[in-house]
Amino acid sequence: MINRRLIVRVVLALAVGVVIVVVLVRRGSQPEDSTERRDRRVPVAVAEIETGPIELRRTFTGALEAYASFIVAPKVGGRIRSVYVDISDPVDLGQVVARLDDAEIESEEAQAAAALAVAEAGLVEARSQAEIAIRDLKRIDDLREKGFTSDSEYEVAEAEQMAREARLTVAEAQVVRAEAVLNATRIRRGYSSVVADWDGSDPQRIVAERFVDEGETVSANTPLLRIVEIDRMTAVITVTERDYALLHPGQEARIVTDAFPEKTFRGTIERIAPVFRETTRQARVEMFIPNPDRMLKPGMFVRATLVLQRLDEATMVPEAALTRRDDADGVFLLDPSGERVRWLGVTTGLRDGRRVQVFGEGLSGRVVVLGQQLLDDGAAVIVPPGSESTLDR
Repeated sequence: MINRRLIVRVVLALAVGVVIVVVLVRRGSQPEDSTERRDRRVPVAVAEIETGPIELRRTFTGALEAYASFIVAPKVGGRIRSVYVDISDPVDLGQVVARLDDAEIESEEAQAAAALAVAEAGLVEARSQAEIAIRDLKRIDDLREKGFTSDSEYEVAEAEQMAREARLTVAEAQVVRAEAVLNATRIRRGYSSVVADWDGSDPQRIVAERFVDEGETVSANTPLLRIVEIDRMTAVITVTERDYALLHPGQEARIVTDAFPEKTFRGTIERIAPVFRETTRQARVEMFIPNPDRMLKPGMFVRATLVLQRLDEATMVPEAALTRRDDADGVFLLDPSGERVRWLGVTTGLRDGRRVQVFGEGLSGRVVVLGQQLLDDGAAVIVPPGSESTLDR
């Protein structure tokens, strides 16, 4: 449906333009003195000077990134026997997502278990020999006290007892070592089951990329999958120095994307980079976006609109009312009679795209928004019916 207000604007602009052309033609064909020129009534369009809130808004472009992302990789090498998930599949925290062929590690585990059994048997034998040596030493000591053995025999028995105690200590150490080897082998075998394990409170994520297939042989730490969190998203934009100082964490943003042009998402600034990139002289800004429906996806192009400044009370005129005269900004203010205008210099402040904040003495009433090029201070004007307050919206 055609916008009726837009039609009114176009028709009014054409009408005023035609009148201006006619006036210019007549001015060129008929000599006028200064009084006639001052009293000639120029058709203009006007708008009310407004008072109220105004916001400085900026729209930045950027892209979406997953709020969290990590690579699933095995801790040991081997041939991939199974991959249980694929792109877009949900993954629970602690879920087994792939399995490596563990036949070789299983054999190593059996060898380690056998070595442990041998070490334990050796420990039993060493403990028994140590006990026998202790009894022999005691028996020889008793016989020595009765005078049936010599001191040299006692010393030999004592040395043998100490040697067997040493062998017992070695046997105990061998058992500990064999147990450690077996435990390490079992841990390595456990690594053949690749688990999706991440830090965070979210119990489920989604597979973004899959890098391998069954049957491939991989080494330790070879990427298998990339798993991301998209229940929350990060919108990344870059800002220049002009806007950087006006941003702060917690600032809200309205975010739209080409994929869902009819929907507006709410974001909040989470992080602002403390440095500018030397190549672009821009700083990275990250915004948090709730995404419970998972409509947004990493890589999407977005436009983020932020309110950088806001004034609750400001004097404003339409952007079209600003006129440049003698290197100064100003407006043509319509007098109460509606028949003449006067030039009034102003200082500008915030702009919201259609209106601009202005400072100056006597800013009230109506200002000219169309036809200023034919006006001077004190010029006579005429306001065609229906032209008031049509171009300020």
